[in-house]
Amino acid sequence: MKLNRRENTTITPEALSDLLAGGETDRLLLLSAKASPSAIAEGLVGLANAHGGLAVVGVTKGGKVQGGGDQDAMQERTLQAGLLADPPLILPAAHVVEIDGDPLVVVQVPPGLPHIYSVQGRYLTRTAGQSRPLTTPELRQLLFDRTEAGFEIGPVDGAGLDDLDRGQIRRYLETIQAGPQEDVGDLLVSRGCVVRQGDGDDADYTPTAAGILLFGHTPQRFLRSAEIVCVRYPGPDMSDEFVRQEIGGPLGDQIRQAEAFVVGNMRRDMRIAGMVREAVNEYPVAVVREAIVNAVAHRDYSIRGEGIRLLMFSDRLEIYSPGRLPGHVTLENLLNERYSRNEAIVAVLSDLGYIERLGYGIDRMIAAMQGLGLPAPEFAETAAGFQVILRSAANSQVSALAVQPMPPQSFLNERQEAALAFLQQSGRITNSDYQQLAPDVSAETIRRDLSDLVEQNILIRIGSKRATYYILK
Repeated sequence: MKLNRRENTTITPEALSDLLAGGETDRLLLLSAKASPSAIAEGLVGLANAHGGLAVVGVTKGGKVQGGGDQDAMQERTLQAGLLADPPLILPAAHVVEIDGDPLVVVQVPPGLPHIYSVQGRYLTRTAGQSRPLTTPELRQLLFDRTEAGFEIGPVDGAGLDDLDRGQIRRYLETIQAGPQEDVGDLLVSRGCVVRQGDGDDADYTPTAAGILLFGHTPQRFLRSAEIVCVRYPGPDMSDEFVRQEIGGPLGDQIRQAEAFVVGNMRRDMRIAGMVREAVNEYPVAVVREAIVNAVAHRDYSIRGEGIRLLMFSDRLEIYSPGRLPGHVTLENLLNERYSRNEAIVAVLSDLGYIERLGYGIDRMIAAMQGLGLPAPEFAETAAGFQVILRSAANSQVSALAVQPMPPQSFLNERQEAALAFLQQSGRITNSDYQQLAPDVSAETIRRDLSDLVEQNILIRIGSKRATYYILK
């Protein structure tokens, strides 16, 4: 499968021109349009073993655009360069930026990659704007800092290419705008989603854990704990009354469904801003999304028997992911340090727009919460995992004068008003209770009334069939 590449710019020509004007640096690698895959690989390995940065193909060492470069050939050599590294470099898709009509290929090498990389047996780093071999003390320190093996890029026993969803792979290739010269097998190998055994027509491909998690038809068939368990409790503590959803499938679907669960179960109150009455969400949706994406992207998938837990209470939201902070990252340096336990998963989620590869969004989460007058997110390590707590806006942000304990009368019929009065007294209501309150209406009318209250975010439906009951949201 080969697709034409359209321009995919994540850095503007103006911003790139400003970078090029300063010449080559520790974090900016400049390469000729004719640079060989091995030369590109040496530069990428140097960046990966140092602090990351950008590689630009199609310029001189002084930052002058050469012009006349073959865009497709430069992209193909860049892809091959990543495969020459040992282990293969898993990087976001290269993209093309045009300056005065001349194409440049730009590759982003994120900081905090989990491995030590070599090319042709040489371990390189970047200093003083040049690539050079690591010294023995530097190599020893890097080995100490990057100790975690990549569970995600190991082949999955019993899995084959038929276990991957070709439709999802095709949509991914369209998203990253795969070039006409890029082989799908090589591209998936470069993303850490499959491993290749053999060469040529005899090559055999086996999905990795990352490939199954990202593109599998049923990832939980092979990795049972790779799920998100979402629970919403009506009060500040766990209780027998709750709404629960177990979310499986590929990681992208999990992210979307978990966000929908929170949005569907959060409270929406009102406040007065000047003379205007406006709606206030219990949690900023962007912050919720960041917290879910981080949990999915950075959890330890080698831990069995436990998935991600998303718990909603009346005063907070807790998201727990298996696996303590990776590498050299601690609670104290969490904002400043970067380390990807799952570089393949992060790379693909970045390509799909879920993650900004050079930053994991924690700083944005803090700024967004504080910008709304809410406490900053709380981060904590447990014995075997990592937890994020978001405090609810319901008690700290919403004006008490603006909150409506009941919805406006015009939205409810008399039966529904009687049902809400019953709920305030008893705490729950069943279809039978409703039937006693309104004996002259049909069972279908009762069902519609209750469904309408759920759709208005007034009630929560708990249980199924004859065990169904409703509580106030």
